[in-house]
Amino acid sequence: MATISATARAKAIAYTQGGHWLLLWNWLVSLFAAVLVLKSGVLSRLRTRLGGVRARPNLTVFCCAVLFLALDFLIELPWSVYANWWRETSYGLTTQSFMGWLGEDFMSVAISSIVITLMSIAIYALLRRVPRYWWAYSAGVIAVVTVVMVVISPIFIEPLFNAYTPAPPGPVRNAVVALARQTGIPSDKIFVYNGSKQSERYTANVAGLFGSARIALSDTMFRDGADVPEIRGVVGHEMGHYAHFHALWFALGLSILSALVLYLTNWMFLPVARMFDGSVRIPEIADPAMLPVLFAIVISLVTLGTPVLNTMSRLQESDADAFSLRHAHEPDGLARALVKTVAYRASSPSWLEEDIFYDHPSVERRVHAAMVWKSKHPELVGR
Repeated sequence: MATISATARAKAIAYTQGGHWLLLWNWLVSLFAAVLVLKSGVLSRLRTRLGGVRARPNLTVFCCAVLFLALDFLIELPWSVYANWWRETSYGLTTQSFMGWLGEDFMSVAISSIVITLMSIAIYALLRRVPRYWWAYSAGVIAVVTVVMVVISPIFIEPLFNAYTPAPPGPVRNAVVALARQTGIPSDKIFVYNGSKQSERYTANVAGLFGSARIALSDTMFRDGADVPEIRGVVGHEMGHYAHFHALWFALGLSILSALVLYLTNWMFLPVARMFDGSVRIPEIADPAMLPVLFAIVISLVTLGTPVLNTMSRLQESDADAFSLRHAHEPDGLARALVKTVAYRASSPSWLEEDIFYDHPSVERRVHAAMVWKSKHPELVGR
Protein backbone atom coordinates (compact mmCIF):
# COMPACT_ATOMS: atom_id res chain seq x y z
CA MET A 1 0.00 0.00 0.00
CA ALA A 2 2.94 2.32 0.65
CA THR A 3 3.84 2.14 -3.06
CA ILE A 4 0.73 4.16 -3.97
CA SER A 5 1.75 7.77 -4.57
CA ALA A 6 -0.10 10.70 -3.04
CA THR A 7 -1.06 11.87 -6.54
CA ALA A 8 -2.52 8.48 -7.42
CA ARG A 9 -4.45 8.36 -4.15
CA ALA A 10 -5.91 11.83 -4.69
CA LYS A 11 -6.95 10.99 -8.25
CA ALA A 12 -8.57 7.71 -7.14
CA ILE A 13 -10.47 9.47 -4.34
CA ALA A 14 -11.76 12.13 -6.74
CA TYR A 15 -12.88 9.54 -9.27
CA THR A 16 -14.48 7.26 -6.67
CA GLN A 17 -16.32 9.95 -4.74
CA GLY A 18 -17.49 11.53 -7.98
CA GLY A 19 -18.90 8.11 -8.84
CA HIS A 20 -20.94 8.20 -5.63
CA TRP A 21 -22.61 11.40 -6.81
CA LEU A 22 -23.32 9.71 -10.15
CA LEU A 23 -25.75 7.40 -8.35
CA LEU A 24 -27.89 10.38 -7.42
CA TRP A 25 -27.65 12.00 -10.84
CA ASN A 26 -28.35 8.72 -12.66
CA TRP A 27 -31.54 8.38 -10.63
CA LEU A 28 -32.62 11.96 -11.29
CA VAL A 29 -31.96 11.70 -15.03
CA SER A 30 -33.85 8.38 -15.25
CA LEU A 31 -36.74 9.87 -13.27
CA PHE A 32 -36.83 12.93 -15.54
CA ALA A 33 -36.91 10.72 -18.66
CA ALA A 34 -39.76 8.59 -17.28
CA VAL A 35 -41.87 11.60 -16.32
CA LEU A 36 -41.22 13.27 -19.67
CA VAL A 37 -42.37 10.23 -21.63
CA LEU A 38 -45.43 9.82 -19.41
CA LYS A 39 -46.42 13.49 -19.70
CA SER A 40 -46.06 13.39 -23.49
CA GLY A 41 -48.95 10.93 -23.70
CA VAL A 42 -47.26 9.11 -26.56
CA LEU A 43 -47.68 5.70 -24.92
CA SER A 44 -51.37 6.30 -24.25
CA ARG A 45 -51.93 7.25 -27.88
CA LEU A 46 -50.04 4.20 -29.07
CA ARG A 47 -52.03 1.90 -26.78
CA THR A 48 -55.30 3.38 -28.04
CA ARG A 49 -54.24 3.09 -31.67
CA LEU A 50 -53.43 -0.59 -31.18
CA GLY A 51 -56.92 -1.23 -29.83
CA GLY A 52 -56.05 -1.38 -26.12
CA VAL A 53 -54.73 -4.08 -23.84
CA ARG A 54 -57.75 -6.34 -24.11
CA ALA A 55 -57.73 -6.53 -27.92
CA ARG A 56 -54.05 -7.32 -28.46
CA PRO A 57 -52.36 -7.42 -25.06
CA ASN A 58 -48.95 -8.82 -25.96
CA LEU A 59 -48.55 -6.65 -29.06
CA THR A 60 -49.56 -3.57 -27.09
CA VAL A 61 -47.06 -4.31 -24.33
CA PHE A 62 -44.35 -5.03 -26.90
CA CYS A 63 -44.89 -1.78 -28.78
CA CYS A 64 -45.19 0.34 -25.64
CA ALA A 65 -42.04 -1.18 -24.14
CA VAL A 66 -40.00 -0.69 -27.32
CA LEU A 67 -41.15 2.91 -27.71
CA PHE A 68 -40.52 3.75 -24.06
CA LEU A 69 -37.05 2.22 -24.08
CA ALA A 70 -36.15 4.04 -27.31
CA LEU A 71 -37.33 7.40 -25.96
CA ASP A 72 -35.64 6.81 -22.61
CA PHE A 73 -32.37 6.04 -24.39
CA LEU A 74 -32.53 9.22 -26.49
CA ILE A 75 -33.42 11.43 -23.53
CA GLU A 76 -30.65 10.00 -21.35
CA LEU A 77 -28.02 9.84 -24.12
CA PRO A 78 -26.33 13.22 -23.38
CA TRP A 79 -25.95 12.25 -19.72
CA SER A 80 -24.73 8.78 -20.68
CA VAL A 81 -22.07 10.31 -22.93
CA TYR A 82 -20.78 12.36 -20.01
CA ALA A 83 -20.99 9.69 -17.32
CA ASN A 84 -19.84 6.65 -19.29
CA TRP A 85 -17.44 8.04 -21.89
CA TRP A 86 -16.26 11.59 -21.27
CA ARG A 87 -15.64 11.09 -17.55
CA GLU A 88 -13.83 7.79 -18.10
CA THR A 89 -11.69 9.45 -20.78
CA SER A 90 -10.86 12.44 -18.62
CA TYR A 91 -9.56 10.14 -15.86
CA GLY A 92 -7.48 8.12 -18.32
CA LEU A 93 -9.52 4.95 -17.79
CA THR A 94 -10.34 4.49 -21.47
CA THR A 95 -8.78 5.46 -24.80
CA GLN A 96 -11.83 4.39 -26.80
CA SER A 97 -13.00 6.91 -29.37
CA PHE A 98 -16.40 8.52 -29.00
CA MET A 99 -17.78 6.82 -32.11
CA GLY A 100 -16.42 3.47 -30.93
CA TRP A 101 -18.08 3.94 -27.56
CA LEU A 102 -21.33 5.11 -29.14
CA GLY A 103 -21.52 2.10 -31.45
CA GLU A 104 -21.05 -0.30 -28.56
CA ASP A 105 -23.55 1.65 -26.46
CA PHE A 106 -26.17 1.30 -29.22
CA MET A 107 -25.48 -2.43 -29.40
CA SER A 108 -25.64 -2.85 -25.63
CA VAL A 109 -28.92 -0.92 -25.41
CA ALA A 110 -30.38 -2.99 -28.26
CA ILE A 111 -29.54 -6.24 -26.47
CA SER A 112 -30.84 -5.07 -23.10
CA SER A 113 -33.99 -3.71 -24.76
CA ILE A 114 -34.75 -7.12 -26.23
CA VAL A 115 -34.39 -8.73 -22.81
CA ILE A 116 -36.42 -6.04 -21.01
CA THR A 117 -39.17 -6.13 -23.64
CA LEU A 118 -39.56 -9.89 -23.35
CA MET A 119 -39.60 -9.61 -19.57
CA SER A 120 -42.22 -6.85 -19.82
CA ILE A 121 -44.49 -9.09 -21.89
CA ALA A 122 -44.20 -11.83 -19.27
CA ILE A 123 -44.71 -9.46 -16.32
CA TYR A 124 -47.73 -7.73 -17.85
CA ALA A 125 -49.24 -11.14 -18.63
CA LEU A 126 -48.87 -11.97 -14.92
CA LEU A 127 -50.43 -8.62 -14.03
CA ARG A 128 -53.50 -9.54 -16.06
CA ARG A 129 -53.79 -13.18 -14.96
CA VAL A 130 -52.66 -13.17 -11.32
CA PRO A 131 -53.08 -9.51 -10.30
CA ARG A 132 -52.85 -10.27 -6.59
CA TYR A 133 -49.50 -12.07 -6.68
CA TRP A 134 -47.95 -10.84 -9.93
CA TRP A 135 -45.00 -9.39 -8.02
CA ALA A 136 -44.00 -12.80 -6.60
CA TYR A 137 -44.18 -14.61 -9.95
CA SER A 138 -42.39 -11.73 -11.66
CA ALA A 139 -39.49 -12.07 -9.24
CA GLY A 140 -39.16 -15.67 -10.43
CA VAL A 141 -39.10 -14.47 -14.03
CA ILE A 142 -36.27 -12.04 -13.19
CA ALA A 143 -34.28 -14.83 -11.49
CA VAL A 144 -34.66 -17.16 -14.49
CA VAL A 145 -33.67 -14.43 -16.94
CA THR A 146 -30.61 -13.59 -14.80
CA VAL A 147 -29.39 -17.21 -14.87
CA VAL A 148 -30.05 -17.55 -18.61
CA MET A 149 -28.05 -14.39 -19.30
CA VAL A 150 -25.14 -15.69 -17.21
CA VAL A 151 -25.11 -18.89 -19.31
CA ILE A 152 -25.47 -17.34 -22.77
CA SER A 153 -23.55 -14.10 -22.29
CA PRO A 154 -20.01 -15.51 -22.68
CA ILE A 155 -21.08 -17.54 -25.72
CA PHE A 156 -23.26 -15.15 -27.69
CA ILE A 157 -23.02 -11.61 -26.28
CA GLU A 158 -19.51 -10.84 -25.03
CA PRO A 159 -17.86 -11.90 -28.34
CA LEU A 160 -19.90 -9.12 -30.02
CA PHE A 161 -17.87 -6.55 -28.09
CA ASN A 162 -14.41 -8.12 -27.87
CA ALA A 163 -12.17 -10.52 -29.72
CA TYR A 164 -11.34 -13.66 -27.72
CA THR A 165 -8.26 -15.61 -28.80
CA PRO A 166 -6.86 -18.78 -27.21
CA ALA A 167 -4.13 -18.01 -24.71
CA PRO A 168 -0.78 -18.89 -26.33
CA PRO A 169 1.35 -21.73 -24.92
CA GLY A 170 3.71 -20.60 -22.23
CA PRO A 171 4.10 -20.04 -18.49
CA VAL A 172 0.87 -18.06 -18.12
CA ARG A 173 -1.32 -20.63 -19.83
CA ASN A 174 0.40 -23.48 -17.99
CA ALA A 175 -0.20 -21.77 -14.64
CA VAL A 176 -3.88 -21.15 -15.40
CA VAL A 177 -4.42 -24.72 -16.65
CA ALA A 178 -2.79 -26.16 -13.53
CA LEU A 179 -4.90 -23.99 -11.24
CA ALA A 180 -8.08 -24.88 -13.12
CA ARG A 181 -7.40 -28.60 -12.85
CA GLN A 182 -6.54 -28.25 -9.19
CA THR A 183 -9.86 -26.53 -8.45
CA GLY A 184 -12.00 -28.78 -10.67
CA ILE A 185 -12.78 -26.09 -13.24
CA PRO A 186 -12.78 -26.86 -17.01
CA SER A 187 -9.39 -25.91 -18.41
CA ASP A 188 -10.06 -26.26 -22.14
CA LYS A 189 -11.28 -22.69 -22.76
CA ILE A 190 -8.63 -20.15 -21.75
CA PHE A 191 -8.64 -16.89 -23.69
CA VAL A 192 -7.03 -13.49 -23.88
CA TYR A 193 -9.38 -10.69 -24.95
CA ASN A 194 -8.78 -7.11 -26.01
CA GLY A 195 -10.24 -5.49 -22.91
CA SER A 196 -8.06 -2.42 -23.48
CA LYS A 197 -10.40 -1.60 -26.37
CA GLN A 198 -12.94 -0.32 -23.84
CA SER A 199 -11.07 0.18 -20.60
CA GLU A 200 -7.65 0.52 -19.05
CA ARG A 201 -8.84 -1.48 -16.04
CA TYR A 202 -6.82 -4.46 -14.88
CA THR A 203 -9.17 -7.44 -14.96
CA ALA A 204 -9.98 -11.07 -15.77
CA ASN A 205 -13.07 -13.23 -15.45
CA VAL A 206 -14.35 -16.78 -15.36
CA ALA A 207 -17.77 -16.85 -17.01
CA GLY A 208 -20.46 -19.48 -17.49
CA LEU A 209 -22.20 -22.14 -15.42
CA PHE A 210 -22.62 -25.91 -15.22
CA GLY A 211 -19.31 -26.94 -16.77
CA SER A 212 -19.27 -24.19 -19.40
CA ALA A 213 -16.48 -22.19 -17.76
CA ARG A 214 -14.51 -19.82 -19.96
CA ILE A 215 -11.42 -18.26 -18.43
CA ALA A 216 -10.62 -14.88 -19.98
CA LEU A 217 -7.68 -12.58 -19.25
CA SER A 218 -7.77 -8.95 -20.39
CA ASP A 219 -4.77 -7.83 -22.41
CA THR A 220 -4.42 -4.99 -19.88
CA MET A 221 -2.96 -7.51 -17.44
CA PHE A 222 -0.05 -8.27 -19.76
CA ARG A 223 0.45 -4.66 -20.78
CA ASP A 224 0.72 -3.68 -17.10
CA GLY A 225 3.41 -6.29 -16.57
CA ALA A 226 1.50 -8.90 -14.60
CA ASP A 227 3.74 -11.79 -13.55
CA VAL A 228 2.64 -15.39 -13.03
CA PRO A 229 1.95 -15.02 -9.26
CA GLU A 230 -0.29 -12.02 -9.98
CA ILE A 231 -2.17 -13.90 -12.68
CA ARG A 232 -2.59 -16.94 -10.45
CA GLY A 233 -3.90 -14.72 -7.65
CA VAL A 234 -6.39 -12.89 -9.90
CA VAL A 235 -7.56 -15.96 -11.83
CA GLY A 236 -7.87 -17.88 -8.57
CA HIS A 237 -10.22 -15.17 -7.35
CA GLU A 238 -12.35 -15.39 -10.51
CA MET A 239 -12.41 -19.18 -10.26
CA GLY A 240 -13.81 -18.78 -6.76
CA HIS A 241 -16.87 -17.04 -8.22
CA TYR A 242 -17.43 -19.98 -10.59
CA ALA A 243 -16.65 -22.79 -8.12
CA HIS A 244 -18.95 -21.40 -5.44
CA PHE A 245 -21.83 -20.64 -7.86
CA HIS A 246 -21.87 -16.99 -6.94
CA ALA A 247 -23.97 -16.16 -10.02
CA LEU A 248 -26.70 -18.51 -8.82
CA TRP A 249 -26.58 -17.22 -5.26
CA PHE A 250 -26.75 -13.66 -6.56
CA ALA A 251 -29.72 -14.60 -8.75
CA LEU A 252 -31.46 -16.03 -5.65
CA GLY A 253 -30.77 -12.89 -3.65
CA LEU A 254 -31.85 -10.74 -6.57
CA SER A 255 -35.15 -12.63 -6.86
CA ILE A 256 -35.88 -12.03 -3.17
CA LEU A 257 -35.07 -8.34 -3.48
CA SER A 258 -37.07 -8.16 -6.72
CA ALA A 259 -40.10 -9.60 -4.96
CA LEU A 260 -39.80 -6.92 -2.27
CA VAL A 261 -39.29 -4.13 -4.83
CA LEU A 262 -42.23 -5.26 -6.97
CA TYR A 263 -44.46 -5.69 -3.92
CA LEU A 264 -43.70 -2.10 -2.89
CA THR A 265 -44.21 -1.02 -6.50
CA ASN A 266 -47.66 -2.61 -6.46
CA TRP A 267 -48.50 -0.72 -3.28
CA MET A 268 -47.05 2.61 -4.45
CA PHE A 269 -48.33 2.59 -8.02
CA LEU A 270 -51.67 4.36 -7.63
CA PRO A 271 -50.49 7.41 -5.62
CA VAL A 272 -47.35 7.82 -7.74
CA ALA A 273 -49.30 7.56 -11.00
CA ARG A 274 -51.78 10.20 -9.83
CA MET A 275 -48.93 12.44 -8.70
CA PHE A 276 -47.13 12.18 -12.06
CA ASP A 277 -50.19 12.31 -14.31
CA GLY A 278 -53.34 13.76 -12.78
CA SER A 279 -55.13 13.53 -16.13
CA VAL A 280 -55.59 9.78 -15.65
CA ARG A 281 -58.72 9.31 -13.55
CA ILE A 282 -58.09 5.73 -12.40
CA PRO A 283 -54.63 4.60 -13.53
CA GLU A 284 -54.33 0.83 -13.93
CA ILE A 285 -51.10 -0.94 -13.16
CA ALA A 286 -51.73 -3.45 -15.98
CA ASP A 287 -51.91 -0.62 -18.53
CA PRO A 288 -48.62 -0.63 -20.50
CA ALA A 289 -49.03 3.11 -21.10
CA MET A 290 -48.21 3.43 -17.39
CA LEU A 291 -44.85 1.68 -17.90
CA PRO A 292 -42.92 4.90 -17.09
CA VAL A 293 -44.56 4.94 -13.65
CA LEU A 294 -43.44 1.38 -12.94
CA PHE A 295 -39.97 2.26 -14.20
CA ALA A 296 -39.76 5.37 -12.01
CA ILE A 297 -40.79 3.46 -8.88
CA VAL A 298 -38.49 0.52 -9.53
CA ILE A 299 -35.45 2.68 -10.33
CA SER A 300 -36.07 4.70 -7.15
CA LEU A 301 -36.32 1.61 -4.96
CA VAL A 302 -33.26 0.01 -6.58
CA THR A 303 -31.27 3.19 -5.97
CA LEU A 304 -32.30 3.13 -2.30
CA GLY A 305 -31.33 -0.54 -2.21
CA THR A 306 -27.80 0.08 -3.48
CA PRO A 307 -26.18 -0.64 -0.08
CA VAL A 308 -27.93 -4.03 0.05
CA LEU A 309 -26.83 -5.00 -3.46
CA ASN A 310 -23.29 -3.82 -2.72
CA THR A 311 -23.18 -5.83 0.50
CA MET A 312 -24.21 -8.97 -1.39
CA SER A 313 -21.44 -8.33 -3.90
CA ARG A 314 -18.78 -7.58 -1.26
CA LEU A 315 -19.51 -10.84 0.54
CA GLN A 316 -18.98 -12.77 -2.69
CA GLU A 317 -15.79 -10.86 -3.50
CA SER A 318 -14.37 -11.62 -0.05
CA ASP A 319 -15.24 -15.29 -0.50
CA ALA A 320 -13.53 -15.31 -3.91
CA ASP A 321 -10.39 -13.75 -2.39
CA ALA A 322 -10.36 -16.47 0.27
CA PHE A 323 -10.77 -19.13 -2.44
CA SER A 324 -7.79 -17.70 -4.32
CA LEU A 325 -5.60 -17.71 -1.24
CA ARG A 326 -6.56 -21.28 -0.35
CA HIS A 327 -5.92 -22.67 -3.82
CA ALA A 328 -3.48 -20.35 -5.60
CA HIS A 329 -1.37 -19.60 -2.50
CA GLU A 330 -0.30 -16.23 -3.94
CA PRO A 331 -0.97 -13.53 -1.31
CA ASP A 332 1.77 -11.26 -2.65
CA GLY A 333 0.66 -11.70 -6.25
CA LEU A 334 -2.96 -10.99 -5.33
CA ALA A 335 -1.92 -7.95 -3.30
CA ARG A 336 0.15 -6.53 -6.18
CA ALA A 337 -2.78 -7.00 -8.54
CA LEU A 338 -5.16 -5.32 -6.10
CA VAL A 339 -2.93 -2.28 -5.76
CA LYS A 340 -3.15 -1.81 -9.54
CA THR A 341 -6.92 -1.36 -9.24
CA VAL A 342 -6.47 1.79 -7.13
CA ALA A 343 -6.62 3.82 -10.36
CA TYR A 344 -10.40 3.44 -10.37
CA ARG A 345 -11.24 2.55 -6.77
CA ALA A 346 -10.02 4.58 -3.78
CA SER A 347 -8.05 2.23 -1.56
CA SER A 348 -8.96 3.33 1.97
CA PRO A 349 -12.55 4.57 2.34
CA SER A 350 -14.29 5.03 5.68
CA TRP A 351 -16.35 2.06 6.84
CA LEU A 352 -19.58 3.96 6.11
CA GLU A 353 -18.52 4.86 2.57
CA GLU A 354 -17.49 1.27 1.92
CA ASP A 355 -20.73 -0.18 3.29
CA ILE A 356 -22.89 2.12 1.18
CA PHE A 357 -21.03 2.57 -2.09
CA TYR A 358 -18.45 -0.20 -2.59
CA ASP A 359 -19.41 -3.40 -4.43
CA HIS A 360 -15.91 -4.78 -3.61
CA PRO A 361 -14.17 -4.65 -0.25
CA SER A 362 -11.65 -1.82 -0.12
CA VAL A 363 -8.19 -2.53 -1.52
CA GLU A 364 -6.68 -1.85 1.90
CA ARG A 365 -8.96 -4.41 3.55
CA ARG A 366 -8.29 -7.02 0.85
CA VAL A 367 -4.52 -6.56 0.95
CA HIS A 368 -4.57 -6.79 4.75
CA ALA A 369 -6.55 -10.04 4.55
CA ALA A 370 -4.00 -11.45 2.08
CA MET A 371 -1.11 -10.54 4.41
CA VAL A 372 -2.90 -12.08 7.41
CA TRP A 373 -3.33 -15.31 5.42
CA LYS A 374 0.37 -15.17 4.47
CA SER A 375 1.43 -14.82 8.12
CA LYS A 376 -0.70 -17.83 9.07
CA HIS A 377 0.39 -20.07 6.17
CA PRO A 378 4.03 -19.23 5.35
CA GLU A 379 4.70 -22.83 4.29
CA LEU A 380 2.09 -22.63 1.50
CA VAL A 381 3.10 -19.35 -0.14
CA GLY A 382 3.98 -19.81 -3.79
CA ARG A 383 3.31 -23.58 -3.76
